[in-house]
Amino acid sequence: MNRLAALLLLAAMAGTCPARAEDWQAFKDWQAFKDRLTAAGVTPSAVYDGDVAANTSGGVKQGTIYSGNLHLQAALDGNRLAGMPGVTAFLDFLWVNAGQPSKYVGDAQGVDNIAAAPTLRPYEAWLQYNFPGSRVSILAGLYDLNTEFYHLTSADLFLNGSFGAGPEFGLSGLAGPSIYPATSLGVRLAYKPSANSVLRFAVLDGAPLLRQDGSPPPFDPDNGLLLVGEAVFLTRTPTSEAPPEPRSRSRIGRLSKLPPYDDKLAIGAWYYTAKFDELSGVNPDGTPVQHHGEGGAYLLVDHELFQSTEIPERRLAAFLQFGVADQVVDRIGTYIGAGLVASGLLPDRPDDELGIAMAMARNGSGYITAQQQAELPVSPAETAIELSYLAQITPWLAAQPDIQYVISPDTDPRRRNATVAQLRFELSF
Repeated sequence: MNRLAALLLLAAMAGTCPARAEDWQAFKDWQAFKDRLTAAGVTPSAVYDGDVAANTSGGVKQGTIYSGNLHLQAALDGNRLAGMPGVTAFLDFLWVNAGQPSKYVGDAQGVDNIAAAPTLRPYEAWLQYNFPGSRVSILAGLYDLNTEFYHLTSADLFLNGSFGAGPEFGLSGLAGPSIYPATSLGVRLAYKPSANSVLRFAVLDGAPLLRQDGSPPPFDPDNGLLLVGEAVFLTRTPTSEAPPEPRSRSRIGRLSKLPPYDDKLAIGAWYYTAKFDELSGVNPDGTPVQHHGEGGAYLLVDHELFQSTEIPERRLAAFLQFGVADQVVDRIGTYIGAGLVASGLLPDRPDDELGIAMAMARNGSGYITAQQQAELPVSPAETAIELSYLAQITPWLAAQPDIQYVISPDTDPRRRNATVAQLRFELSF
């Protein structure tokens, strides 16, 4: 029995067999221990994600591969630990221990958003101060932009990498922006003009802190800087609002424990200050033309289409992502993603989600010209269509069967459309 079949069987058994009493007691004991630590100001957690992906047809070749990562995290409350109201800190150590399905699929966007080169590294390590009055927050350190910027809650369901930060941004810069799996040092400032609007700005090193190619150290002039700004507008119905907390300053920034939004509109822009090789421009001596800077912009919409008054967990939401980038140096010139997500469809499974989504990454004019100059065939775009179901089996175990159909992988017309079946599971403590 191969790995995929074994895990499918495991998930089916987990979903139908009751947990043993000793398993539940161990979980309760751990939760009680965590509660005591949290009361003292330290909240530890561990999250392991595993994914078996099988490219069943098309792409580069058929095959099955396993991907996995482990996050060891600790959130620190400055007020409880040291009598410093408004101060919080967060530590996240990452271990990536497996392979990359895209070597079978041959796609550009990435069918598995946890797949990465094996690594063991600090992933996030930041300190945040929320000013009195619940309007201003400043954060500094090793920081994942995608936890706040270019982020939609509904899109979190899907496994394709484009449903995080779109590929026009995610594949930009010297080695990508400060997102999974490699983050950068920087500073983020957030300001709340009103209860349901946020303005965010970030300045980060133009390259990840720990690159595997022996690149320059942090904030080397060759790296330049990455500048990102975003304006966010939210709606929250009275029924979704959580009771006000005693410390209102905790209502902005990371770890703010805000209630979920119903609707979200975000407009963002980003810019690298470094120099980049043009994709198709060549000097008389044959070297690439240098282009100063690289930038882009994006629009995000998350909208609740329906929510049951009798069963609030039963809802239907739609989302849209649209991004553009500098086509002179960025391969992906435009990106559009959209999807539908339904939750609480089964009365006894309020936390389960079902969704379908599409991600289309279109090549920019510079990349198409470069391919044509090299006499290589090229298609205009790569499109991934994804169907996914998330089953929350226990408070600490979730399983997610997923299927993706990738049209024109890597925009190479010589590659047949690929069908990829995945099974994701998550253990969280």
